[in-house]
Amino acid sequence: MRDQAHKLKTLVTRRQKAGSRVLAITSGKGGVGKTSLAVNLGILLAQRGHQVILFDADLGLANAEILLGVSSNCTLYDYLYRGRRVEDLLHPVPGGLRLISGGSGVQELAQLNEQGRERLLALLLFLQSDTDFLLVDTGAGIDSLVLDFVAAAEEVLLLLTPEPTSLTDAYALLKVLQRRGPMPRVFLVVNRASGREAERVASRLQLACRHFLQWEPVYLGFLPEDRNVGQAVKEQHPLVLRFPFAPAARQLEKIASQLEGKSACDRGLDGFFRRLCKIFT
Repeated sequence: MRDQAHKLKTLVTRRQKAGSRVLAITSGKGGVGKTSLAVNLGILLAQRGHQVILFDADLGLANAEILLGVSSNCTLYDYLYRGRRVEDLLHPVPGGLRLISGGSGVQELAQLNEQGRERLLALLLFLQSDTDFLLVDTGAGIDSLVLDFVAAAEEVLLLLTPEPTSLTDAYALLKVLQRRGPMPRVFLVVNRASGREAERVASRLQLACRHFLQWEPVYLGFLPEDRNVGQAVKEQHPLVLRFPFAPAARQLEKIASQLEGKSACDRGLDGFFRRLCKIFT
């Protein structure tokens, strides 16, 4: 009992000091495993005692719901314009996560009226009281809506694979992102690669960024080819819950640990929502 009380006190102190963190998880192209990374990373952070919310901001695809084997009956649009409660919007899912389903509400963010802005800021106030990590699963590519979410976040996790097209598209996303204003803190994860191969891929992207953009992202880790990943997707069960000792799950734990060890940025949730409102008005 004493150990549990100490753990709770430590967690509360850590949250007060660190503040909430907003991490946009994105990729230069689709099909690289972005949503799987978002779902499993969120679960691992939740298992470490953090309050984690996963915001599925990939317009109309609802891939996070598919991977989690759930179906939400309240989307961001329902909350913004149909009077649904914030408690209805936050959907508990396996692994200790809470899920916000974007649905058509993501597109509506680009045309927020006064009512929508007030509801969005009310959501911010609710989340600030009990959120350590807000993981934003964006769409892929350099669509304007994708870039809006990525630019609003102060931390970005960029997923790529060793394929040349993935590397090129990842650089293109970073190049366009830099033109939009202050650059967020960017972490790289290389999927479907060995450790050495991932380091080579990350080094190539870092070199290009250093040479042409006078800036470079931080390499966070890699995920190996693992047949358990595909099996977990078929079963609609998160990898780290279905196959916790699989090679990819072990690497995800290392990535979660690395990410957890990074200090929070200055503005967190407040900065993210206010930048969104500024972008969408």
